[in-house]
Amino acid sequence: MKILGVECTASPVSVALFEDGGIKAEYFLNQKITHSQTLLPMCESVLELSRVSLDEIDAFAVTAGPGSFTGVRIGISAVKGIAQPLDKPCVPVSVLEAMAYGMTASDCIVCAVMDARCKQVYNALFEIENGLVKRLCEDRALMIEELGSELMKIESDHPETPIFAVGDGAELFYGSVKDKLPTLKKAPEHLKWQRASGVCMAAEKLLSSGKTVSAKELLPVYLRLPQAERELKAKQNIK
Repeated sequence: MKILGVECTASPVSVALFEDGGIKAEYFLNQKITHSQTLLPMCESVLELSRVSLDEIDAFAVTAGPGSFTGVRIGISAVKGIAQPLDKPCVPVSVLEAMAYGMTASDCIVCAVMDARCKQVYNALFEIENGLVKRLCEDRALMIEELGSELMKIESDHPETPIFAVGDGAELFYGSVKDKLPTLKKAPEHLKWQRASGVCMAAEKLLSSGKTVSAKELLPVYLRLPQAERELKAKQNIK
């Protein structure tokens, strides 16, 4: 089984090739270059250097959200454009869940956080035990203070279990709540960012459960409306 995974929901962009239970190649870039300029060349490089053709890919995985509205759309559009002519299945993956798969080396609670602006974060919580990922809540957008209070309860119930903040919102969240959560740690730099390798590992589990869609059915998952739409609705309500 060969899976090509794509991740570009925030500033970093990455592409990975998964085959026979492991990551065979990964290309990661965090240079604030427009994803529309880098994503497809990165896909081509990973495949070319791995000596794998597009026809050999069994499924395409992509983070469908949450995250930057532009980044999510670029990733979804790219995968739709590649997969549809080949009539290959697509696997939409939560970027928050993909982050958790980078933390499976030790037992812990993973707090995946992305900066959603306005003192909010996109978040989901996961428990890692014996290398297995267990989701503790659905993806959501909530206030940083609210998430901090929830983790304080988890910390009280599991005082020996470390809690790791991962994702592009890890620094923001950690800095806001570290004094109240002594067991909260920031993931190491090489594990902090959302990566296509995690997308592939999450996708393998979804594939085994038959959770695929066609390229036509592949859609972004937004936890809230884009800013332009929110501002328009606010103006309409005022009127």
